[in-house]
Amino acid sequence: MNVSPDARWDKALALIRKNVTEQIYNTWFKPIVFEHFDEARKMILVQVPSPFVYEYLEENFVGLLGKVLHHCFGENIGLSYRVVTDKEHNLSQDIEAEPSANIDKQQPRTKANQSPTVLDAAQPQQIESQLNPHLTFSNYIEGNSNKLPRSVGMSIAEHPNTMQFNPMFIYGPSGCGKTHLINAIGVRAKQLYPQKRVLYISARLFQVQYTNAVLQNSVNDFIGFYQTIDMLIVDDIQEWVSASKTQETFFHIFNHLFRNGKRIILASDRPPVDLKGMPDRLLTRFSCGLIAELEKPNTQLCVDILENKIRRDGLKIPRDVVNFIAETASGSVRDLQGVINSLMAYSIVYNCDIDMHLAERVIKRAVKVDDEPLTIDDILDKVCVHYNVTPAQVNSKCRKQDYVKARQVSMYLAQKYTKMPASRIGKLVGNRDHSTVIHSCTQVEKRLQVDKLFCEELNSIENSFKLKK
Repeated sequence: MNVSPDARWDKALALIRKNVTEQIYNTWFKPIVFEHFDEARKMILVQVPSPFVYEYLEENFVGLLGKVLHHCFGENIGLSYRVVTDKEHNLSQDIEAEPSANIDKQQPRTKANQSPTVLDAAQPQQIESQLNPHLTFSNYIEGNSNKLPRSVGMSIAEHPNTMQFNPMFIYGPSGCGKTHLINAIGVRAKQLYPQKRVLYISARLFQVQYTNAVLQNSVNDFIGFYQTIDMLIVDDIQEWVSASKTQETFFHIFNHLFRNGKRIILASDRPPVDLKGMPDRLLTRFSCGLIAELEKPNTQLCVDILENKIRRDGLKIPRDVVNFIAETASGSVRDLQGVINSLMAYSIVYNCDIDMHLAERVIKRAVKVDDEPLTIDDILDKVCVHYNVTPAQVNSKCRKQDYVKARQVSMYLAQKYTKMPASRIGKLVGNRDHSTVIHSCTQVEKRLQVDKLFCEELNSIENSFKLKK
């Protein structure tokens, strides 16, 4: 007795329901509408309510969907989505359930912490890049805070064989888009040069693999594998600051790749000069290419990021709500995405419009809200009171020691407490350029590490900010 496609789909949903929580099922699987099963092509067509739902399913549940459809419909079953892009005008788009980029399909990474072996190196095409296909240049929005690293990153991806800017060292605070950018470089390079061995790995996972290699007495295999990579992308290398053996091993891998013209891309939450606990010979290699800073996005870039995500997810969010989120969130790209994802989930589950009331409700749970953010003027006033100088003196061209100190501290605190890029801070504090701001912040950070009295001075100023509130 033949079972109808609808009955098989119902069975598939029942299996999914047993493997996820009730909330996940109701949010992501219940809204799926089964449309058609083409038995000749072995292709299932389903409708989902927005691009956001399609991306979320593909990114988080592609393995589960594949197993369930294989069980209920047979082998080699393909899945195609009919994505509703405009509910008002009944517009949709059909998308097959596979990455559009020519990169490795994402697989469950259950063996990701295992140390690679010489067998991996002997089979050049048998390498999983570990790249996220959704983190691309097309959805990495350009602004003043990321223009240089984005432009250079694109150039490296398109011309990986040139040795200019090698290595590329990207640094910036958490949430500024470092992981997205280095993934985008790898994805683009793999699109243009599919034969190249591109590998993305976190510093923590690299360290775990190295430790496993030591325990298994296979360090030479471990090093041999990494020396075959054409483009090595390592995230969060500040994790190695106290791991001397890992540093030593990476030093040898770095030297081999660099001498053989291979690409090295590194990301950290601080510049090389501040990676205390790493040997000078490694830091000098980190610094010999390009050091590019990623700053937290300013309000305008936050608006642009939000609007881009809203368009891709097929959402309708009023402009005043978008501005509210951009101005209220902390300047972290992750926070912005989290707010939109939460709004989308609330909208689907409760079948309600996204408005200011819902945004206020969600954002208080999603990000740390600063109801009264500090301004440059607030910071300058407190610094001037502490050092007994005037704003005019701080903003002057005078190089008197007290004025320079107050000027540098003002720039440092402005970068710490506002979402303004260095160029804007420099403009508002003495009409200096962004390089002066970066130099000032570096000088303050160095002094904080060795001058206890100076630390107490800054603590006193920062405490005065709290009293203001």
